[in-house]
Amino acid sequence: MMSREITINVLSLNCWGIPYVSKNRKARMEAIAEKLSTGEYDIISLQEVWSVNDFKMIRSKVKEQLPYSHYFHSGVLGSGICIFSKYCIEDVMFHRWPLNGYFHKIHHGDWFGGKGVGLCKIKVEDMSVNVYAAHLHAEYNKVHDEYKSHRVLQAFDTAQFIRMTSGGSDVVILGGDLNAEPQDLAYRIICGVAGLMDACSSNFGNVGTDECANNSYTSARVARKCPEGKRIDHILYFGSSNVQISAINYQQPLPKRVPNTNFSYSDHEAIMASLKLTNGVHEKNNIDVRETLKEAIGICESAISSLRSQYFWYLLAVCILIVPVIWSMGLDYTTTSIGISIALNIGRLFLTALLCYALFMSVIWNNTENKALEAGCLAMEIHLIQLTNKLSN
Repeated sequence: MMSREITINVLSLNCWGIPYVSKNRKARMEAIAEKLSTGEYDIISLQEVWSVNDFKMIRSKVKEQLPYSHYFHSGVLGSGICIFSKYCIEDVMFHRWPLNGYFHKIHHGDWFGGKGVGLCKIKVEDMSVNVYAAHLHAEYNKVHDEYKSHRVLQAFDTAQFIRMTSGGSDVVILGGDLNAEPQDLAYRIICGVAGLMDACSSNFGNVGTDECANNSYTSARVARKCPEGKRIDHILYFGSSNVQISAINYQQPLPKRVPNTNFSYSDHEAIMASLKLTNGVHEKNNIDVRETLKEAIGICESAISSLRSQYFWYLLAVCILIVPVIWSMGLDYTTTSIGISIALNIGRLFLTALLCYALFMSVIWNNTENKALEAGCLAMEIHLIQLTNKLSN
């Protein structure tokens, strides 16, 4: 049991640290490290630190103020998620989501990060604090969002992971880029299922964190449309039967520009919450999440139906492509021209690549995505039944 009141400052930032792609990455990362080394923050959750060397650079600069840190390795590039702490990290765990976008959408790249939710169990004096970090799949098109079902499952998976690993902890904190605004389904799932409260309550206003007009990386067109930006980065929390937790301050702590430059620290704004921990029973966030779960199940079922249609078209493509590939093999014995032979081989190679892609998508990828969606639907249905039974008793 804690013997006194404690205030911890928690910061979360999507650093936009994609090597060779993100603008001014090296200068921005060094500037971020400088700001994090001031000693103003006790726990820091960073996302999109895609270079391990950037993580090591930040770690070396903040080690006096934040001696404990962990980078969650995953996927091809690494999860991009890391946590820095003033307090001792006693244990770590990473849960990789079963759906992470598409490998062939290279221009989006979410799949290569092997995204998931990371957990650091931190000892704050005599309290056990579970600090979670997550970065959900990006929303590239709000009207035609092809990743909506992926993000819904990621949100439910994250909420379930928090519920099932937070037993025995005094405080739970989640910081990250959830790619979901407060009215969005993924946000409602995480808060409702896990029982989390938002550090950015009505007392502090609805502060935008992405595509803000005052950010140097926001296009003029987007800035004119919605100057305040979107609030998709969040710090969420809940306490326990021993510790009461509340947000006493919430702000965007970093300057609008890196000193002596004309660019921002990231294309996202950093957020910082001061959380007060005291003795007492924390009031639970008892949100009726049943309608939210029904909506999520409907989205996943719609995605499963769409996958069945895709499966048919991929198989049809296989049947169509295999004919010219086999037919072209017989032409090797009838052609004598070197030029025709080269063109034939190039054409066959192209058709074979398309055939292999269609086979892979129909036989492996389609089934894998379908099984993940079915598993997510079943888990949500079970949770929905339990909630209904609990509320009816």
